[in-house]
Amino acid sequence: MQFVWLVLGILLGILAIAIILYLTTARRYQSSDSVANSYDEWTEDGILEFYWGEHIHLGHYGSPPHRKDFLEAKADFVREMVRWGGLENLPQGTTVLDVGCGIGGSSRILAREYGFSVTGVTISPQQVKRAQELTPEDVDATFQVDDAMSLSFPDASFDVVWSIEAGPHMPDKATFAKELIRVLKPGGILVVADWNQRDDRQQPLNVWERIVMRQLLDQWSHPEFSSIEGFSELLEETGLVDGKVTTDDWTQETLPSWLDSIWQGIERPQGWLKFGVAGFIKSVREVPTLLLMRFAFGVGLCRFGMFRAVRGNSSEELAETVASQTAGN
Repeated sequence: MQFVWLVLGILLGILAIAIILYLTTARRYQSSDSVANSYDEWTEDGILEFYWGEHIHLGHYGSPPHRKDFLEAKADFVREMVRWGGLENLPQGTTVLDVGCGIGGSSRILAREYGFSVTGVTISPQQVKRAQELTPEDVDATFQVDDAMSLSFPDASFDVVWSIEAGPHMPDKATFAKELIRVLKPGGILVVADWNQRDDRQQPLNVWERIVMRQLLDQWSHPEFSSIEGFSELLEETGLVDGKVTTDDWTQETLPSWLDSIWQGIERPQGWLKFGVAGFIKSVREVPTLLLMRFAFGVGLCRFGMFRAVRGNSSEELAETVASQTAGN
C-alpha cells in the first residue's frame, strides 16, 4: 500500500510540475511582436508543419461531419470556403489578398485551382520565407510581411480579401474590420473564417468559462476573441459594406480537427525521432490547449464563424467615410 501511495504521489508531483510549466510558459499576447515571434518559432522548428501540413488552420469534415484524412480536410476547407463565398466563378486573374496567410497553403490552392493572382501577408518573417520556399515559380502567389492592423496597400486594391483564423490575434477588431474592407475594390468580396466566442452580451461568461477562455487566449498569443454577431456588426459599421454581412457557423464541420490534431502525434510517431525529446515536449505541451479548444467549441463557448461581405462604396466615398470617422473621434 505504501508503494501505491508513493507512485501516486510521484504522478501527482509530475502532474503539478507539468501544469506549472504549462501555465508559466504561456505565449501571452503583448504586442504584434509577440504574435510574430510565436509564429516564427513554430515555423523554424518545423513541428507544426510536420503534423498540420501547409495549412495552419482547421479542416472541413462535411455536413454532417464524417471521417476524413486530417490534411485532406484542411485542403477541403479552402475549397468549401471558396464555394461558400461565391468565388468559384470569378475569372482567372482575380486579385486576392490572403490576410494571415501562414506558410501559404490556402494561397497556393487559390492560385493553382482557381487561377487567382494571390498576395499573401503575415506578420511572421519566417512564415514568409517558408511560404516562398514552398511555392513554385509557376504559381501566381507572392508573400510579404505586413500588419493586418495597418495594411500597406492603397485603398481599393483587391477584388477579393480572404482571411482564415487571423482575427483572434487582432487587438482592435474594429480596426481589423476597417482594414479588410478598405483594401477591397468596390463590388469586391470579403470572405473571413474565424474562431469566435459566444456573444457574451446575450449570455455572459460564468467563472469557469472565463478561466477556460483566458487559457485559450494566453496560450496562443490571442488578445481576445470576437463573437460572430459582434464582428459582423463591426464590418457593417465601417459604412463600406453593401447591405448586410452574411454569416454562418461551421463549428460542427470543423470540430473533429481538434482531436485529429492530437491523434497525428500517435499516428505518425516518426515525428518523435525527427524532432527528438525537445520536439516531443513541445508537442505534448500543446495537448491541453487543443483539448480545451475541443471542449470550448463542443459546448458552445466558442464558435467557428464565417463572414461574407461585399464592398459597396467607391474610393471617393471611402475617403469621405474615413474623414468623417476621424473627425468624430
